[in-house]
Amino acid sequence: MWSLILHGGAKKIDPQEEEAHRNGCIEALEAGRAVLAGGGTAVDAVEAAGRILEANPTFNAGYGSALNSDGEVEMCAGLMEGRDFNVGAVAVIKGVRHPISVAKAMLHEEPILLASEGARRFAAEKQLELCDPADLITPQQRDASSKSEAKDTIGVVALDQYGDIAVGTSTGGLDGSAPGRVGDSPQPGCGYYADNRLGAVAFSGDGEHIARKALAARVMQALSARQALSSGQAEGGLEQVLNPALKEVEAIGGEAGAIVLTATGVSGWAHNSREFAVAFMTSEDNHPHVFLRKKDVGK
Repeated sequence: MWSLILHGGAKKIDPQEEEAHRNGCIEALEAGRAVLAGGGTAVDAVEAAGRILEANPTFNAGYGSALNSDGEVEMCAGLMEGRDFNVGAVAVIKGVRHPISVAKAMLHEEPILLASEGARRFAAEKQLELCDPADLITPQQRDASSKSEAKDTIGVVALDQYGDIAVGTSTGGLDGSAPGRVGDSPQPGCGYYADNRLGAVAFSGDGEHIARKALAARVMQALSARQALSSGQAEGGLEQVLNPALKEVEAIGGEAGAIVLTATGVSGWAHNSREFAVAFMTSEDNHPHVFLRKKDVGK
């Protein structure tokens, strides 16, 4: 059995942007599904889906990432696998097409995170796709009259047929942020975490608030407690795992969304942002499910 869930960011989605978010999530889901259904690994599925989201300017990752106060794109990404707890992450990296692929290349290196020029140099050494940093800025972003409030992070969690689980995040950060700013996305235990015995989680939203509360670590602890108490795997139970973490970030003035996948392949999601684009699929129910807000489930 394999299972896959991904998100396109906890944020406000205007009505005219809804179709682009749905279609983008479905395209990314299909990329991950193709890997898993073909016998590929969870790590490769996370990368495949993440690359699709990074290439789509609908989402704040890769091409179309938010511009900092200097008008530049600085990106962060993280990837973790739950069998051996390998982590690869990059922060404030410039001039690479796919930060998620750089993070994947970091998985088996001794350092778990490289930043800035060191991260780009690593990408070059691994012969990954480099570009002029300006090539990541869309024509709409160059339009001074165009307003944007990008702050979302994309995330993917996959379980493969071998029982291995992986999670990945990627973000372009916040519009107008200070150069060098790092949020929760590349920090394990904050924006993401994976453990084959329990599952994996990925967050999106207000990065500083998520990091201050180490939300991914809180969810993993809740998964452990839930597993110890019951073998039940209902999605409603997973909402109960996520909602306390969302309340923690809400208590300090933040908003977030999260996706979670258990070791048995059951997925769940929750958010306190206005919208949260989510898509999921399993080998047992080989049909894509896509939602933009939790209240739409069951309609």
